[in-house]
Amino acid sequence: MESTFKNLPWLASNLPGYLHFRRALGRPEDVQRSLLRHNLRANSDTAFGRVHGFASIRTAEEYRERVPFMPGEDLAPWVERIRAGEAGALTRSPVRTLEPTSGSSAAAKLIPYTPELQREIRRAVAPWIVDLYAHRPRLALGTAYWSITPLALEEASPGPVRVGFEEDSEYLGGFWSRLADATLAVPGSVRHLRDPDAFRYATLKFLLLRRDLSLISVWHPSFLLLLLEALPRFWDALVRDIGRSELEGLSPDEPTRIWPKLGLISCWGDAHAALSLPELSRAFPGVEIQPKGLLATEGFVTIPFQGAWPLAIRSHFFEFLPEDGGSPRFAWELEEGRVYSVVLTTGGGLYRYRLQDRVRVEGFLESTPSLRFLGKEGHVSDLRGEKLHESFVAGVLARVFEGIAPRFAMLAPDDDSGYVLFLETETPPPAGLAERLDEELSANPHYRLCRALGQLAAVRIQALQPGAFARYLHRCRERGQRWGDVKPLALSPLRGWEEALLP
Repeated sequence: MESTFKNLPWLASNLPGYLHFRRALGRPEDVQRSLLRHNLRANSDTAFGRVHGFASIRTAEEYRERVPFMPGEDLAPWVERIRAGEAGALTRSPVRTLEPTSGSSAAAKLIPYTPELQREIRRAVAPWIVDLYAHRPRLALGTAYWSITPLALEEASPGPVRVGFEEDSEYLGGFWSRLADATLAVPGSVRHLRDPDAFRYATLKFLLLRRDLSLISVWHPSFLLLLLEALPRFWDALVRDIGRSELEGLSPDEPTRIWPKLGLISCWGDAHAALSLPELSRAFPGVEIQPKGLLATEGFVTIPFQGAWPLAIRSHFFEFLPEDGGSPRFAWELEEGRVYSVVLTTGGGLYRYRLQDRVRVEGFLESTPSLRFLGKEGHVSDLRGEKLHESFVAGVLARVFEGIAPRFAMLAPDDDSGYVLFLETETPPPAGLAERLDEELSANPHYRLCRALGQLAAVRIQALQPGAFARYLHRCRERGQRWGDVKPLALSPLRGWEEALLP
């Protein structure tokens, strides 16, 4: 009952946002044009707005013609001006923090967070949360675990603007973050534990104290699977710490008995993350798994809603670059079945920012497109002109793994001669897997030509010992990435993974 009283204010605060989103689904063009007009008016007197003539831009079409795309490297000089204390560089809305994020192979970059951007995020969270609980009311009877991002290993350099939020709920801002905190099974202070084992131990301790846990939300399924892997190792210490009466008769190998009210796990379920879903289902039999939408530190692109993943139409202004060429499209111009790359304009000061995420239009919810994430645009490996794309490799692996449930799988360059598939499975990989993989990769004509000419050797399989994802995570953190930014890849263009993945 206590959990219900904590959830009700949180749900009530999100109800107006849910209703506004429902109405917006039928008129995406009006909503998107209004968002852009508001953004341009609000920021016309910023340094960026003056350079690009925001005050004289009247339409989305003029904005598209007069403001260039903003790649990540073009954002960096503006962020440095903000870090130096300059007000009004990108936005009139004050920058509360610079939130670190990264690609999957690079050190962190900083994204400005303003009160306006926090409002935009709340407009996406509200319909997701209300729809989630409205169709599964039993979830409101328990507590939730929203995965907590540990702090980076290195302290940020000092400056007038804070780098990084103290708590994850601060993404929502003020009053809403306090309401969200009241519903959580694990306090945000856990993120200050920098040692991975200490972080996992504390997380598991709080979770074991909440037998009423009803909802788990994590970024990648592997994050939750790693927590479960640690549970038997910590079990005896946790039993002593918590008190035997709390855990009497329970086993660390039966999570659904430990948390009998658990009804839903929300996690990434598209692109390469989909390979981890079968293992997650086996670990939590009978628990619904809901694939998240496309969420990034820069902004929300899609949300789970009514069984689809509609564009977060009330949050940011969106443009889409067709994969097969042509001019950028607006949200109301997308076509079903087509593949696009996402471009964002946000209240945090990102203007025509290329997110480098590829999406396919799966259909429409009323007039708003429902999108499926396919993979990152920038992850391309090109040793000999083969131009292997991460999203293409993700599809290949999904096909060759039919009947196999890998715990970790990543293709990477094998020095300069070809590719190696790093693979962790519970049983030995089937005979002929390398040949099947090579055949599927040869559907790429550039790869096929390189193989025919002897420029690339046949792909090989490197079996890995248990714990491959933990070792991958450790290497990524050594490169400066935060846990929350590490995304397992179907394809890494980097060499040298043997040292990290082979114990």
